[in-house]
Amino acid sequence: MAGETDETPFHAAEATRAFGGSAVALVVAGTVALLTRQPWLFPSLGPAVMLHVEQPGRPESSPRNTVIGHLVALLAGYALLELTGLTDHPSALEEGVSVPRIVAAAGSLAVTAAVLALLDAAHPPAGATTLIVALGLLRTPSQLVIAGAAVLLVTLVDLLFNRATGRQMPLWSAPREG
Repeated sequence: MAGETDETPFHAAEATRAFGGSAVALVVAGTVALLTRQPWLFPSLGPAVMLHVEQPGRPESSPRNTVIGHLVALLAGYALLELTGLTDHPSALEEGVSVPRIVAAAGSLAVTAAVLALLDAAHPPAGATTLIVALGLLRTPSQLVIAGAAVLLVTLVDLLFNRATGRQMPLWSAPREG
């Protein structure tokens, strides 16, 4: 057919693998959420899983950067909630945006970005995680512990999926690009 290249089967295989890896990771986390009635699913797991299954060998996709990134994000988001007095407030979706909420959001993202740069642990989905906390969507210590556990769970699932499908994802950290 006109326009087809030898790369078409590769793209179909990659799409199938990305579909399968993404679905498996979120079905596992979703099942845990269903059984425990706890927030084992939250938005920034999506981009983390996509990095894992689409680019498993990149430093940003490594378990090291994923775990450190989300841990820093959760801590920074909560610290800014505390600093701005918003820990007992409803989420920004319910309460609306206020000056303290802007400070919490901007501050948590800035702290997360700076700390991850200092630690050489880039993981862009962590930016979403810190905003999820600063905006009050996840705000209690128990919710943050569960979110951290969910990150560990999907990272392990993605590592096993990648290994099972012949893609190498490092056990902890990926080699730095030159």
